[in-house]
This record gives sequence, C-alpha cells and structure tokens, in this order.
Amino acid sequence: METAPPALRTRFTELVGCTVPVQLAGMGWVSGVDLAAAVSEAGGLGMVAFPTATPEILTGLLEEVRQRTTRPVGINFILPLLQDDACIDIAAQRMSVVEFFWAPPSPRLVARVQAGGALTAWQVGSVEEAREAAYAGCDFVVVQGAEAGGHVRGSQALLPLVSEVTEHVDIPVVAAGGIATGRSVAAVLAAGADGARIGTRFVATTETDAHPEYQQALIRATSADTVLTTQFSVMWPDAPHRVLSGSVERARALDTDIAGEAVLAGAPVSVPASSPVCPTRTTTGHVDAMPHYAGQAVGAITRIEPAAEVMRRLTADAITHLHEASAGRNPH
Repeated sequence: METAPPALRTRFTELVGCTVPVQLAGMGWVSGVDLAAAVSEAGGLGMVAFPTATPEILTGLLEEVRQRTTRPVGINFILPLLQDDACIDIAAQRMSVVEFFWAPPSPRLVARVQAGGALTAWQVGSVEEAREAAYAGCDFVVVQGAEAGGHVRGSQALLPLVSEVTEHVDIPVVAAGGIATGRSVAAVLAAGADGARIGTRFVATTETDAHPEYQQALIRATSADTVLTTQFSVMWPDAPHRVLSGSVERARALDTDIAGEAVLAGAPVSVPASSPVCPTRTTTGHVDAMPHYAGQAVGAITRIEPAAEVMRRLTADAITHLHEASAGRNPH
C-alpha cells in the first residue's frame, strides 16, 4: 500500500488546496489525464495540457480528469497555440487553476478565468513579467529559470530570479526549472518560493503519456546532455526550448518533411519534422528526431516509477533538508 506524502504547507498549498507545494508542469500532450490525476491524488497540483484541442474535445478530456480526482487540478494554455478562446471558459468552469504561458500577462484573460470560478496563474521568465502578472490580478505566478526543459521564457538562473521576484510581488511564487529532487525543492523554498514546479522528473513515470523511447533517453542523460535551441520551431517560431542534444542532431540529419504520426485527442495527425510536438505513447516514425524536452536536472532521473512514489520521496527529502538547514541556523 502506497504511503501518502507528508504535508508541507506554504502559501501555495493554502491557496490551491493541496497538501504538497509541488505543481506538475503542464507539458503538451505528455501531462495528460493519468499523470495529472496521479499527482493531484498524491497531494500536489496536477496539470494537463492539450495545446490544439477543440472546445468539444477539451470538454471531454477535462470531464475525464474530474472523474478521476476530486482534488485540485489545473490546465496550462500556451497562448500562441490556443485555437479557440472558448477553451478558456470551458477550463475555468472545470479546473481549479488556469495557467497561461508565452505572452505578456493580460488583465482581461485573468478576469475571464476568475469569473469562471478558477484561480489564474501566469508563467513568466523575468521580474518585469512577474510584476505584470501580479498587476494583472493573477492569484500566483510561476517563475521559470533558464535551467527548465521545454520552452524557456527567460534567460536568468532560477534561484537568483526567484529571490529577486519575491522582493517585488506579494502573490505566491512557484519556482520552475531544473528541479527534480527533494533537495532542489527545499532550495527553492528556502530562496523564498512558495512551491516548486516540476516537469522532466514526471516524464519518467508510469502515468505519463510520453513515448517509452523518450523516457529511456531521459534515464540515460546527464545534465551536460541538454541544450537550449530553436531547432524545433516549425509552427512556433522564435521560441527557444531546452531538449536533449541527441534529438537536435537527429532532427538535423532527417531527410523528410514528416517525422512521424501520432494520435492526439483521438485523431491521427502527421508530425512535421522539427515541430515542437514531442513523442507520445501513440507516436510512430522517427521518434528519436522529435524534441526530447529535458531540464538541466535530468541527470537525477535514474528510473521510471509511479508518480505517487516520486511525490512521496520529493516531499520527504524536502522536509529533511529544510529541517537540517533550520537546525544549522539554530544549533541550540
């Protein structure tokens, strides 16, 4: 029988209603229903991301999430890829949190989500954007450091960025980028963050929708194997992203316009070469030439295991390191 993670309360957990200050990164088509529900059931904030889903498809997917867990769950929208604004209203009525990325914070969108009954978050890459998010009325802000896997908004290292942001905003701050262990969760909390947002570590879980070859590539990789690039920019230009360098090399060597096929939201689609679509369980074709998104903490991943076990260990180790740090500051 799995043991639930111990509680670790912060402003983030109090706001969202979870018991562990860990937010799953909303990773397009990889953080699906299974993974989001598993993270939420383990005490964190599970997140889904279905970038190109129609309103009808999104409604069904979010209803499925809600059938799987009664705990807080959120959704991430990448605004340049959002096909229909109606998806925002659908999400606000069903999800606990609606989060936006890759656009300046918008008071109009924040108000729209909050009118639908959900909390609003914005993922940012700078102090300036964090202040804009707070001014726009966001309930919390996700601050992304340059160590992050996937699409990277800013250029600063995470810890100094978090420390600076917390001096300028009053809303809860969630730190993202290069976090894969309890020690790193403790480090961002000690730096002033109210939560840790984790992506790459959860790609290597039994519940993820990532392709097995992608998962094994993460297990083999070290932190030196990631690179910030614009290689996978077809359909989304000028958006830097951190991936495993091997996938970049194989994409550049590919002599075809179509890298493979995948089933997304129940429909078969062609995956263009050098597109941002990463390989999922349903992907066939040149899987190794598709983006293997990975943060700089990828070297900490050594095996595939259930998300609940990852959550339990992250929380227990974070508490241990926080207690040790506190004892060191107060030896008597």
